[in-house]
Amino acid sequence: MKHKIAVLSGDGIGPEVMEQALKVLDKISKLYNFEYEIKEALIGGCAIDKFGTPFPDTTKEICLNSDAVLLGSIGGPKWDNLPPEKKPEIGGLLALRKMLKLYANIRPVILFNELKYISPLKLNNNSKIDLVTVRELASGIYFGQPKLLNDDKAYDTMVYQKKEIEKIARIAFELARQRNKKVISVDKANVLYSSMLWRKTVAEVSQDYPDIEVSNMYVDNAAMQLILNPLQFDVILTSNLFGDILSDESAAIAGSLGMLPSASLSDDKNLPHLFEPAGGSAPDIAGKNIANPIAQILSVALLCFYSLDQKDAYKSIFNAVSQVIKEGFRTKDIYSDSFEGLRLVSTKEMGKEIINRLS
Repeated sequence: MKHKIAVLSGDGIGPEVMEQALKVLDKISKLYNFEYEIKEALIGGCAIDKFGTPFPDTTKEICLNSDAVLLGSIGGPKWDNLPPEKKPEIGGLLALRKMLKLYANIRPVILFNELKYISPLKLNNNSKIDLVTVRELASGIYFGQPKLLNDDKAYDTMVYQKKEIEKIARIAFELARQRNKKVISVDKANVLYSSMLWRKTVAEVSQDYPDIEVSNMYVDNAAMQLILNPLQFDVILTSNLFGDILSDESAAIAGSLGMLPSASLSDDKNLPHLFEPAGGSAPDIAGKNIANPIAQILSVALLCFYSLDQKDAYKSIFNAVSQVIKEGFRTKDIYSDSFEGLRLVSTKEMGKEIINRLS
């Protein structure tokens, strides 16, 4: 069976980190004897420049006929002044999520012991940050109607249905069973009606998971606790808006968005899942061969796990990344000249070192 993978490299550093990720995919496919076919397409700013739209019909067709979508980063200041629906993020990324019915975003955050020096937090040698945010991705304030924007007034609508909350809660509880059996559900149930329904529904779903420890936390407190004591978190379950913010905050704890991948799961078995790095397009360093490709490479690992049923391939990629970090190879975002034995490498060199350690 040949797997069809849509590759949307995007803008900024997207194409150069994607190049390294595809080299990893090529090597891992040979090691684990699976076949795949790639079809590349444009999305975001580069699609606007060529086709006048952030999400061309050709891209839609390629994605809909794929088994998985591997996405780079999109957007940049070049397109910030476009009307909302024509911006790369709204007209491209959000439209893609809606088309693929992506309802669950899973963003793991692991701080490798050898990289504790880049974390903004003071951590002792025994501290191990290993958490994952499960973010509802298909509803909430980003998609709720009605919406309005004019010169005098603007509003967005935050809407959740019980079935939507049940679905994402089960993803979080099932994931917790594979980890440390602890879920913290984050909401704003003291003031928001949608959060009141969220908390009530999560409590009901938790009855089916008596082995999982579940607690609730207001989003403002959660933002503070991630800084004060990130070790208390294992699985964070939350809504679209809160998940967007908190997952970026938790990613910052690890020191660099260039280290963190994500998986977005489709609600339709006939549609592909999507995999992308947590960071942005970083146009200020695009083309300089200094971007960190690890987040994009680990997104390939998640693709192997969720879409290709190649769990050993996932482990191999993760282990190769871990080994490279242990041996002291660093791109600029995770490098420090205060430590001996570190080697500053380029985007291409980092990709090469990871590929050399795949087994």
